[in-house]
Amino acid sequence: MKKLVAVLAAGLSFAAVASVQAQTFPDRNITVVVPFAAGGPTDTVTRLVAEAMSKDLGQQVIVENVGGAGGTLGAGRVADADPDGYTLLLHHIGMATSATLYRKLSYDTLNAFDYIGLVTEVPMTLVARKDLEPTDLKSLVEYAKTNKDTVTVANAGIGAASHLCGMMFMSAIDTSLVTVPYKGTGPAMTDLLGGQVDIMCDQTTNTTSQIKSGKIKAYGVTSKTPVPSLPNLPVLANAGLPNFEVGVWHGLYAPKGTPKATVDTLSNALRAALRDPNVAKRFNDLGTEPSPTSQATPEALRTHLKQQIDLWGPIIKKAGAFAD
Repeated sequence: MKKLVAVLAAGLSFAAVASVQAQTFPDRNITVVVPFAAGGPTDTVTRLVAEAMSKDLGQQVIVENVGGAGGTLGAGRVADADPDGYTLLLHHIGMATSATLYRKLSYDTLNAFDYIGLVTEVPMTLVARKDLEPTDLKSLVEYAKTNKDTVTVANAGIGAASHLCGMMFMSAIDTSLVTVPYKGTGPAMTDLLGGQVDIMCDQTTNTTSQIKSGKIKAYGVTSKTPVPSLPNLPVLANAGLPNFEVGVWHGLYAPKGTPKATVDTLSNALRAALRDPNVAKRFNDLGTEPSPTSQATPEALRTHLKQQIDLWGPIIKKAGAFAD
């Protein structure tokens, strides 16, 4: 009986502490882990959202880059963090694809996190070093097929959005090219700008300014409709690559067991950030837009993640694209 009373008392004490913490949250800085290198598209999205969330929460939201293993190292770190709302994860479509791509993960993708909400869905662009010979999509496909043993395709690492888009491009033209993985989109873009690699498929958040400045060559976008910030770029699905459509969605997560009141506070702050006119403008400049507030919810993100795992799982298995 004494043991039972002690257990009940401990449980009540823990619940009381959790309640107090939830009521005072946040009372210090919050860290959002980006599971990729600094300077990449997910990093850009995160920093815009973090700055806006800081205003609503009254505490600084700090971005920390923990790259490696296609985003799984950073995700694993957040999965193991204290579930107090002070360590979060902002991840993209790789959150869903890594569940199949990686044979051994240190966390259970669907069950290791609490969900805060969807952030945005970013179109991708098929780009190349500025001095690559082809001038349009048709000539690019012909060039790639003719020089398949030497044409290099950069990506941000296995499981990254750029890797998935690159695989889709090679599948669409039925030609295997030389894949060059990096530890993030930032380093990959640096080498593309420097002419060390030929082609990359990357998000508009990382390519728009480079395309507009003429530092890289662009062949099209992966969205269903033209991107307002890049009106002269054709839609790849309409320009010779049928069904070539992929968007890179981003979601915000917390470690499993985070108090519901804390999750609600964070979700409310996320929705406020996505309504911020400055965030909307900056996103638009980068070729994307904030998720509707109806999607910036725990329920919407949980549902979307499950759907995306079910969608990409068979595609990855068919391609035999696995990582240890």
